[in-house]
Amino acid sequence: MADAKRSNPPATLTETVARDYHTVALVLQGGGALGAYQAGVYQALAEADLHPTWLAGISIGALNAAIIAGNPPPRRVERLREFWETICRQPLLPAVLDFDTSAWPPLWRNGISGLAAWRALTEGQAGFFQPRLGPLLPWHTGPAGASWYDTTPLRATLERLADFDRINDARAMRVSVGAVNVRTGDFTYFDNTRDALRPEHFMASGALPPGFPAVEIDGEFYWDGGMVSNTPLYKVLSDRPSHDTLVFQVDLWSARGSLPHDLAQVAERSKEIQFSSRTRLITEFMRRTQEHRCLLHDVMALVPEDRRNDPAYRRALARSAAALTNVIHLIYRDKPYEGHYKDYEFSTASMQSHWQSGMEDMRHTLAHRQWLAAPDPEDPFVTHDVHRATTTSD
Repeated sequence: MADAKRSNPPATLTETVARDYHTVALVLQGGGALGAYQAGVYQALAEADLHPTWLAGISIGALNAAIIAGNPPPRRVERLREFWETICRQPLLPAVLDFDTSAWPPLWRNGISGLAAWRALTEGQAGFFQPRLGPLLPWHTGPAGASWYDTTPLRATLERLADFDRINDARAMRVSVGAVNVRTGDFTYFDNTRDALRPEHFMASGALPPGFPAVEIDGEFYWDGGMVSNTPLYKVLSDRPSHDTLVFQVDLWSARGSLPHDLAQVAERSKEIQFSSRTRLITEFMRRTQEHRCLLHDVMALVPEDRRNDPAYRRALARSAAALTNVIHLIYRDKPYEGHYKDYEFSTASMQSHWQSGMEDMRHTLAHRQWLAAPDPEDPFVTHDVHRATTTSD
């Protein structure tokens, strides 16, 4: 099959991807203000005319997914830009920090970045969240009010910038977002192939306590999916094991980092470890799983025809797959001036820097056209990492 696919080499990258894969998935990790990096990644994909058929997101990744899926391809980057410009405005004195600090020394930029984070804590972010008045007072009881901030403005932003009829058209694009049931502790994916997605599904995916309140959906309350798993990669790789799949996995936290030497660095490193969700560990597990499925598929072909009605054969065949999987892994890399508050530092300057980093990383990846080709059936699961000097299959 792979040889047949390659017999007539396509002229464009888009044709290569369309020829080689049933599914093109964009997988978006949570990370608050760092999510502008994902918007830059998407812009570079759009420039290359590569459009995902499946969006899976957690937290800010779910919000980016809503904007992308909720708009036609020609308007997605424009709407993403509008979304990020909206939520990166402070409600009070909005122009104070809106200037270019790129030429400043890192220490000065760190100070400005810290001030922007402090303002987010004290003032909230326009179109996103606002501080509650007296959240510890007795009338702020109940799961929908037990938080430091009110996310009602986010609902209005999503309703303004995303068409939910379009989001729910699973024929055009599959959409999956993860959240945690507060009562049971169970991790749940809301998916437009079986659920009618509404703003609250995306808000629930990003409802990180105690900052944001639990979101009610059909009588149950949900918190941020990142509390259990901040990376929806497993969902994508396990849900359609028989489909040849290209995955763009976009992470905002790195599992690897420096040994901390003070409390601020401890706070930053602990977040990285908590929210990285060990993407490479999941990738390695799924690689081995896929190799076993392919091996089982090959073994099934050796079974004589007269034994193929046996129930054991049918069970084994259902667990086999000859699909090919290619994971393109991108990870946001910290800037020297950023601190432990980088996930709630929503200044316009930082947003633009994150966005630019995402574009550059994705453009660099796409420049290696061979990375996007389908794997060889002898090595059915490969990964490519823009931040590694060489490509690997582990």
